[in-house]
Order: sequence, then C-alpha cells, then structure tokens
Amino acid sequence: MPVLVVVGAQWGDEGKGGIVDHLAARAAVVARYQGGTNAGHTVVNDQGTFRLHLVPSGIFDPRVTCIIGTGVVVDPCELLEEIDQLTARGVSVDRLFVSDRAHVVLPYHPLLDALEEEARGAANLGTTRRGIGPAYADKVSRIGLRVCDLIEPADLRERIGELVRRKNRVLSMIYGAASLDASAIYEEYRAYGERLKPHVADTSLLLQASIRRRENVLLEGAQATLLDLDHGTYPFVTSSSPSAGGACVGLGIGPTVIDRVIGIFKAYITRVGAGPFPTELTDSIGEQIREIGQEYGTTTGRPRRCGWFDAVVARYSVRVNGMQAAAITKLDVLDSLPTVRVCTGYRLDGEVVDTLPANLARYARCEPIWEELPGWQTSTGAARSLADLPTNARRYLDRLTELIECPIEIVSVGEHRRQTIVIAPPFEARS
Repeated sequence: MPVLVVVGAQWGDEGKGGIVDHLAARAAVVARYQGGTNAGHTVVNDQGTFRLHLVPSGIFDPRVTCIIGTGVVVDPCELLEEIDQLTARGVSVDRLFVSDRAHVVLPYHPLLDALEEEARGAANLGTTRRGIGPAYADKVSRIGLRVCDLIEPADLRERIGELVRRKNRVLSMIYGAASLDASAIYEEYRAYGERLKPHVADTSLLLQASIRRRENVLLEGAQATLLDLDHGTYPFVTSSSPSAGGACVGLGIGPTVIDRVIGIFKAYITRVGAGPFPTELTDSIGEQIREIGQEYGTTTGRPRRCGWFDAVVARYSVRVNGMQAAAITKLDVLDSLPTVRVCTGYRLDGEVVDTLPANLARYARCEPIWEELPGWQTSTGAARSLADLPTNARRYLDRLTELIECPIEIVSVGEHRRQTIVIAPPFEARS
C-alpha cells in the first residue's frame, strides 16, 4: 500500500483539492505538509461546494484521518472557523488532527505582511497578506509560537507579552503603525488553545503508525513547485517547500517511506501575483479561459493570469519532484477553442533553452516556442473514460505526455468528483 505525495506542478491553483478529494476514497490518511491560509482548495462533491484553506481535502470521508502537519503555519482563528463551517454542513471533524509542533500565525503577522508589501511599492510580491511569510520568518528566527504552547498555557502570557513587545517596536519604529495589545492577544489565543486541544497530537506518530499498518497514505501539498522557496521563480515564491521533498520535513517522516509522487497540472496554466510568465495570454483568449475556468483566487478572489500550457515548466517540475505520474485538470475549459497551443521550449537572447533560468531577469526575457494543435470543440464534461473523449482531446493529452516525459494517469473534465477519469489508479481499492 503506497505513500503517495500530491504536488502542484505549476504556479498553483491546479485543482489539487479536487484530485485529493477523489483519491481520499482509497486512503486511510490525508496529511497536509506546508503552507497556511494562503492556500485555497475548492472541492465539489455530493455534499456541495467547499473552500478549504487549512483542513486537508480528505475531510469529506469520515473514515479518513486528516492531519495538519508540523510544516504548516496555523492561524487558529481561521482553522476554527473552517471547523465550524464544516460541522454546520454535516461534515465530521472528529478525525482531524493538528501537529503540536506546528507554528502559529499571530495578529502581527498579517499586519506586518501588509505593511511590508506596501513598503515594496511597485516591486511588491503579490502575497495574500495572510501573514504566512512573517510567520515562517519567525520560525526560522527561532522566536515563533507553536501549537503546543497554546494548549499548555503556563507561560503563554509571558511568551506573548515578550513577542508583542518585540513586534510593537518594529511596528512603531519602522512603519509608524499602532501598537498591539498583548493582554487581549493572550486572552484570544488562550481560548483558541482550549478549543483546539482535542485536535492536537504528535502527528508524526499517527502517520508512522498508519505507514506501519501498510495503509494508503496521501500527502497533500499547498501552492506548487514554481512557488517553492528554493526551486521556484524566486523571489516571487511562497515561504515554504511545496515540492515533494517538503513532505518529509513537514510531516516528520523519512524519504524512504514515500512510494510515489503525482503532479497536478492544469490543461493550461495560471499564475497569481507578480513574476515572469512566458506563456501568459493578455488577449481575449486569456479572458475567455479565465471566465470559463472561473480563474479567481479561492483565498483572495483575485483574477488569475492565464496562459497556454508550458512544457518547460512541466518538465522542470517533473524533474525537481521525481514525479512518476501526472494528473491533468480542467481539460473541459479548452472545449470551445478551435486550436490550442503548447510551449515546447524557450528562446532566450537568440538561443533555444529547455529549462528555467535561475536568474529572474533572464527568465523574464524568455520567449515561448509554440506548437499549435487542433481543438476538439466538443463538450468533454460527460466523459468518464479516455475513449469517451474527442479524438483531438486524446491527441492533446498524448502530446502532453510526450512533452512532459511523464505518464498521465488522471484527467478531470469538470469540478465535480464524478468528472474524473482515472486511467491508472494510484491506490488499490480500500477494503
């Protein structure tokens, strides 16, 4: 029984939540390993439409244990709101657990996030302003507050008092902003700890126990490879490691237990925020894809930048993550187009390159080399097997398989869980 990592393979928003929701039917555990409320997963199933930010997408199966791992930065207010919303709609959270070692987002984190973005002016990074970067910065600076501190509040007042004094100096001296009330923050977060306590655990132990029982385990990343702090298009990246390697650090497991990595790709590509985007469409086709695909951020509502599929990005992502399989989502969004394009390489300063330059200025100068394929102009939403797809849609998928050098095992043709074509099941059926 495999341990499977699900990774976003582009700039995020590839539909990982829907794929995880589908695969969770055969998993015993679904574990989120990094990110925070800057992530947003939209899941559509028989229970309705749900927008998740911290809770893993496997929460809709009551048999699945859902884990928010050590590598996640947890905003307890947002998490409790999400728990309340799920409970109100009849979704059980009895098997939801949060790592006692996960770091906590405090009120000054989103405030500093917004102030830092404003200070950057036109060079801002386009963060969600949810405080994720500053929370990770505090973690690395070894001054962070962890979930275990919330549920063992003996010295919580003193810890929060010292942290708020430190941050108030930054707020007033650097940004001229108003100070925060340490006592009010203590009372608020002490109450959060009380409510979260039943869900807090040493989640590494839970995962290891499931792995020893040889159960199916699904490890869920937020954001995507091109937003990885080390391997993404720096500095226009997130503050953690969404790539497959981040699963081990973020969950407290060793790399030897991971059996497979599956990458999630849109049939086109999108990006939120600033940064180079070689295949971006700024014309009516880009607008058409955005409206048909409803390409607006789950977390922020911002319109996503849309472009044609970039096989250079895809091959890079396959290599960095060691992917053995791919899922292609939102194929149906391209149904009405007479032709579709794919970027097969870049032209940079007169030379052809087939990987991403590390230098941002060089990457910004990359021009796509196009290959044009005939569209299918037929609805794919009712397809439940490859044979049901129009011939040109199958040819498009075949060409993507060749270009990304990775087999496509799953194709989605709509938002609903039922609109998923499984070519090769990543998991065996669960008894």
